[in-house]
Parts: sequence; structure tokens; C-alpha cells
Amino acid sequence: MMEMGMNQPSPALPQGFQAAAMSAGIKPSGRTDLSCVVSDADCTWAYAGTRSTTAAACVTRNRELYREGGAVRALLVNAGNANAATGARGLRDNVDMADALGSVLNMDADAVLTASTGIIGHPLPMDRVLSGVEHLPEELGTGAAPFAAAIMTTDTRPKLAEVTLSTGARIVGTAKGSGMIHPDMATMFAFAFTDAQVDGEVLRAAFPTIVNRTFNAVTVDGDTSTNDMAVVLANGRAGDVDPAEFLTALEGVMRDLARMIAADGEGATKLLTVRVNGARTEAEALTAARTCCVSPLLKSAVHGNDPNWGRVIMAVGRSGAAVDLERMTVTVQGHPVFAGRPLPYDDAAVSQSMRAQEVVFEIDLGVGVASGEAWGCDLSAEYVSINADYTT
Repeated sequence: MMEMGMNQPSPALPQGFQAAAMSAGIKPSGRTDLSCVVSDADCTWAYAGTRSTTAAACVTRNRELYREGGAVRALLVNAGNANAATGARGLRDNVDMADALGSVLNMDADAVLTASTGIIGHPLPMDRVLSGVEHLPEELGTGAAPFAAAIMTTDTRPKLAEVTLSTGARIVGTAKGSGMIHPDMATMFAFAFTDAQVDGEVLRAAFPTIVNRTFNAVTVDGDTSTNDMAVVLANGRAGDVDPAEFLTALEGVMRDLARMIAADGEGATKLLTVRVNGARTEAEALTAARTCCVSPLLKSAVHGNDPNWGRVIMAVGRSGAAVDLERMTVTVQGHPVFAGRPLPYDDAAVSQSMRAQEVVFEIDLGVGVASGEAWGCDLSAEYVSINADYTT
């Protein structure tokens, strides 16, 4: 698995895919804010969207298309405006976006998925959006980086990951997300594109578990967006692949992207990783790990390099996961601090070990054999500053 850093070359999209990005004037900054990815062949696909009861128009339309089961050829994304809580106008605008791209690419509008991200409650500037869509095909190319940059909002860097399978088929994934991150899918997006030939039923059956282990295991601030979604498109250009190998590789790409989202949390200075073992079920392990990652008290302790393991005990307890406190263990950066009772440890040494880019807590609940892992970030004063000034 390869993650793309800021100074690494842009990976090419898999065979048959092209992407375009441009500035349509949606973002006041003038940065790129309208983008698309297009396949030259019909794609099998899988989708997960937020279960928020105030979901945006793009989420509800994509969900309807997913239920209908038709093939997809393109994805259109705007950044800077969520088109959420915009009523009947927002629903029409979302459809009009898809119609416009379908028209310029000579494909059915129902083959175009849409995604919007940004501020909630503001109508889309449709004159700019539609004008931009008309010119998007002029920008099409095989590089993934322009698309990854165009979907960002408060992100500090693009998020890209790729893998090549034994057959030569490739998966390239990109994501955006920095704040309002506590996905319930199944503001974050994750898109993966592959030239592998994958059975649609197999992909759809496996995708909820993959999402649950990756994007539903990442949290920045406990807030679930109105626009969260994850999508994978497979156009089959590289031919058949082993299904098990493909699904393992797809989960790896999604896992890398989830970790990038956590590490790029608003105001974050550290990636927080919590690994839970000895759980009764995988679901309880993931719940316990995620509850630790979203705890403001534990996140603050991580920011301050404070090995206050009592906050782990607290978070696990409120998660509802079954635990045997007498058999429970906790380690911080590899240092044992609790094993059914407080353990002696060098406070200064453990604190020093927490001055790292990634801080890892390992927890054993002592009641089973299931495990799970979640990712978050520390809580800094910068997070408050970013969100205090978000619309002003």
C-alpha cells in the first residue's frame, strides 16, 4: 500500500478513468472547487452515505440510484457549498448538476453521481456551477492529484492512496475530511477507482464491512456531516481479479485514507490510534476504540503528552462494551500502565514517548478474542479557533 505525500508525484488513475478540476468561483478563495472523474466504460459500484436525518441532496439522490442498481460512468463534486438544508431548490440544483455533466459527456444523467461539501444552508451558485461543468471536459487528464485537491475544504493537504494487485489491476483512492468527522454511514468523502473487473453483488455485499472497519472507525470531533459518503467505482478494464485479494486491497486503501483524515483533523498535531483486543465482538471492540478516540478528555491529554490512563478506563466504560476490569490491560506507546490495577511506570518517560506524530493506546478488555482499531487526533486550541471563525 502506498500513501501519497505532498511532495510525491500524482498517481495516474486506473485504466479508463480521467479526472478534471477547475475553479468555478464557488469558494471565495478562488481555489479549485469543481471536479469530476469519468470512466470510458460502465462501472459496477458500491456506495455508503451518512445516516444523518438531515442528509444533503447528493446523499439522497445517490442512495436512490444505488437502490435502482444501474451502472455509473461519472462522479461530479463541488466544494465550498454543501447544498444541504436548501429545500426543494437544493434537490433541483443537485439534479441539474448531474444533467449538465451528462449532457456534455453524452451520457445519461443517472450514470452521474454527485457530491457536495462545504457550508450548510446556502443555495448553490448554479450559474457558476453550470458554467464550470460546461468547461470541465477541457481539463480531463489521467492524474489523480488535481481532483484530490479540488474536493478539499478545511483540509491542509490532499489525501491519496494506491495499490497494485498481482494481476496488474490498480486501485486509487482519495478522500477529504478535516472537521465534522464522525462518520455514520454508512465533512468526509472517500472515493476509490479501480480498473479491476469485480462482480457487483460481491462488491456491494462486502462494502458495508469495509466502511465500518475504516471510515466508521475514524473520528475528529464527534460530529457527523450531512454529506458523508464513500464510493468505489470499478470499470473492469484490467480484467478479472481474485475477489479476496481485491477486497483486502480495497480495505487497505480505505484504511490508509481513514488514517490520513484523522491525522489531518482540524488543529491536529498528532494522530491518535486506539487498538482494542480481548473484546466480546468486533462491533464492541470498534465501539470502545472509537469512543476513546472521540473523548475530549483523552484527546486533550494526548495533546498535552499526559499519560492519564484513567481517561481510557472512563471512555471504555461509557462505550457500553463488555469488559472485565480485573483482566483489562492498557498500554501507552508500548508502556504498560494498567493490568487489572494501576502499574508503576516512569511518568516522565511515558510523557516523552507521547511527543510523537502518532500516539498509540493498546487496550485488552479481557472478555473475548475480537479486536478493532480506530483513529482520531489530539484536541488543540487551534480546533476551537478554526471553527469559531468558520463562517465569519
